[in-house]
Amino acid sequence: MIVSIHQPNYLPWMGFFDKIKRSDVFVLFDDVQFPRGKKHFGHRNKIKTNAGEKWLSVPIKNKSDLVPFNKTIINYETDWRQQHCNLIKEFYKKSKYFLDYYEKISNIIMEKHNSLTDLSADLIVYFMNELEIDTELQYSSDLVDDNVSGGEKIFKILEELNATDYVTGSGPGSMRYIDEDEFKSKGINLHWQFYEHPKYEQLYGDFIPYLSVIDLLFNYGTDSKEII
Repeated sequence: MIVSIHQPNYLPWMGFFDKIKRSDVFVLFDDVQFPRGKKHFGHRNKIKTNAGEKWLSVPIKNKSDLVPFNKTIINYETDWRQQHCNLIKEFYKKSKYFLDYYEKISNIIMEKHNSLTDLSADLIVYFMNELEIDTELQYSSDLVDDNVSGGEKIFKILEELNATDYVTGSGPGSMRYIDEDEFKSKGINLHWQFYEHPKYEQLYGDFIPYLSVIDLLFNYGTDSKEII
């Protein structure tokens, strides 16, 4: 059983779905603390415009309260939903497959969700279907107790799922919790995801990597699953 775990990011990038694709079960780390710093992708991601990359961010009311993703409160007192949809339409309406995806993506964004987890999960499931990824999706909050954290929480999840293999990212966030010797002692094969970002044709000039997966879908349609 190959398992991977990641926070439920908003409009995730291609590498996020590469990790899911490599796994039998993908666990949304929905009860891990929502980061308070600015340099994270939990509530935001990038699209490409005629002036370069642009962030789309979901405003969170209680991001300073040390809450987990599934307890975040989205600020619906601003018109960010319409702004996101307008920006996506403005800069992707000339892409080859815009009409294949825009209506569904915008409908999900425009819907009022209880938390960032709910919003991001709805989008992730939609993208998985369009990319023909049939990995099983589970939530960490359904698998382990709230009082378990850090590396112990990861091992509890893997134990609950009878994991034999674990796919992890190679970024600093993942490195903080990973002890390779401990994985060996528990008989779990550890696989680092060193994702090599592919290049593909985009609108607006030179290629920009690490954008939301919507950039790929709008430009390549059903062929996107072969590129990730």
